[in-house]
Amino acid sequence: MNNTSHCSREGSSRCKPHEAVVVGLYGISGVGKSFLIDRLKRELGEELFNYHEGSAVIADIVPGGLEAFQSLEGGEKACWRKQAIETIRRTSIETGKIAVVTGHFMFYSEQGALETVLTESDLKVFTHILYLDEPANVVWQRRQQDTKKYRVELPVRAIQQWIEAEKTSLRQLCYDHSILFCLVLSENVVGIKTLLLDFQKHNETHNLSVAMDFLDASLRFSHTNLIDTFLVLDGDRTLTAEDTGDMLWRAYKPRQNDMTPLKVIFSSHLRYSYAAFRQVSLLYEQSFDDDEFDEICTRVASSVELYPEMLSLLRDAQSKEHIGAVIVTCGLRAVWTKILDKIGLSRKVVVIGGGRISDGFAVTPGVKAAIVDRLKEVYCTYVWAFGDSPLDLDMLSRADEAIVVVGDVSTRSQSMETELAMAIDSGRLRARQLLLPEGIPSRLDAERLPTVRLESLMSSIDFRFCVSHSTDTNAAKLLATATRDARISGPLLREAHRRVGYYLSITHLSDLLGLETIQIPHVQGHTTDGFQLFQESRTAIIALMRGGEPMAFGVSDAFPNAMFLHARCAADIEETHLKDRNAVILVDSVINTGKSVLQMAQHIREINTAIQIAVVAGVVQKEAVSVRSPLHAFAREGNFNLVALRLSVNKYSGRGSTDTGNRLFSTVHLA
Repeated sequence: MNNTSHCSREGSSRCKPHEAVVVGLYGISGVGKSFLIDRLKRELGEELFNYHEGSAVIADIVPGGLEAFQSLEGGEKACWRKQAIETIRRTSIETGKIAVVTGHFMFYSEQGALETVLTESDLKVFTHILYLDEPANVVWQRRQQDTKKYRVELPVRAIQQWIEAEKTSLRQLCYDHSILFCLVLSENVVGIKTLLLDFQKHNETHNLSVAMDFLDASLRFSHTNLIDTFLVLDGDRTLTAEDTGDMLWRAYKPRQNDMTPLKVIFSSHLRYSYAAFRQVSLLYEQSFDDDEFDEICTRVASSVELYPEMLSLLRDAQSKEHIGAVIVTCGLRAVWTKILDKIGLSRKVVVIGGGRISDGFAVTPGVKAAIVDRLKEVYCTYVWAFGDSPLDLDMLSRADEAIVVVGDVSTRSQSMETELAMAIDSGRLRARQLLLPEGIPSRLDAERLPTVRLESLMSSIDFRFCVSHSTDTNAAKLLATATRDARISGPLLREAHRRVGYYLSITHLSDLLGLETIQIPHVQGHTTDGFQLFQESRTAIIALMRGGEPMAFGVSDAFPNAMFLHARCAADIEETHLKDRNAVILVDSVINTGKSVLQMAQHIREINTAIQIAVVAGVVQKEAVSVRSPLHAFAREGNFNLVALRLSVNKYSGRGSTDTGNRLFSTVHLA
């Protein structure tokens, strides 16, 4: 048994280590609790569970047994009940097993009044309560047939009132004390066993683990090796103006008031804790069988319309091999899967959501944030997150780019404004807002939460730092041979690097920076059109010393009118060097992490924000230009490109006799 944690008694999302898991099996007297627990004991066995009859535990610990207990005053009875539930809790901790306990919430007194016997100690110990919600006429019949126990004679109507009173009061007490509550029928033993086995293993750590496993399994066949950018989107109120959870309950019970069962849970002491989302799963479990659930989810999905702008965004993502999309919803996975099927987006858009126990997990704000982290850290992708409510703030704050989707004032989250402002003002979140539709009142102000248009957003999402290289060409293979030959060093190696610089200039830089026409004398005596680098005389070639110098000379051979500089560090590049320059070409022989080149580029950008920067290198390590690299982030600002002879997966950095600089200048003996 995994007994490392459970939901906090205060309804927070924190986990408690080594807490007992105690499941109460409740129902009015005569409903069949004893019969059910005996059957569970036979079918589930005792490897994972301890089974306790509440009255039997009291009989064991009270001197004189149950008869003596019955003769005590109310205060004394409460004291012994407290000791009984504490005994059960300690046993659960000591054995590492789930405790399943039959208990009573209310008794009918001889005077005809309902008397509550559940204690505060019970509410502190129980982690789950299953309530036997049998029809009143069935309970009446069972009470009549049980001749071994004396019970107050009650008509069916009184029994029904008793059941309803217990359900209403017990449900609220459970919500107030973070106890998971579910109605069950004694005939559904398979369902009850499924719940108990789920309670045995399910805690917040398990929930997160299952969610991550589901994400991995969903992406396994999604060509993630081609995807470098992910959209992570909330569902309700973000992709659509609707709340699909509310839609489901209104479809199920059209005449209910504004406080749907979901709103009752989330407005209770549970708030939006792990326990609250687990409680929602139990609510669906007790309310629908599989066929009913599927049918009502189909009905809801058929009536949901996505914002046209968000639909365009998803369709655009589906059309791009390098962009993936994940809908992470605290709502129903089944509904959102059906919505995607309806609009033809299920091929590439993954849905991470829960709903019922069979889904295996519930999506909490923590799960949303963890999915963003996993896509960034494990899949090494750039993540854009879209959300609309406080539940999305952790997810938004973890993303590389955060977009707050703002709907109509009548449908948007009322609590978001304050919490959003706090997150931004504290520095935890940096975001922009997308107004749907355009023209509606925005949230906060343009300084704290700038507005972004859909067209600009789609263009930014589609950005790729395209490194021009010749890795698999025959020319690159020939040119690289001399640079990699351990027998070649000094002047011969410098000449090999010079040839690489010239080759990269005429094959890649000429396309990247463009050419311009110049007049040259023709051999036949007239002038004709020649070509040179666009605004070549206003271009600066900067050799990163010392390894970049030979290759930079090759670039200079191709562009002889460009200014040539040497720089050992960023400070060597001065404002006067860049005055009247339109482009800078930074040249280095090898880029491993990209740190040196980035420092140079950032320094140049501080001096001249509009200047075009191109980096030329012989070998670039792939991770240095990956989507999560600092160079890639810098490239997003624009006017920054990189060309290389080869991209390499080899992370080896030369030292001593293998250092490129030492080989170029025959200083191996100094290493």
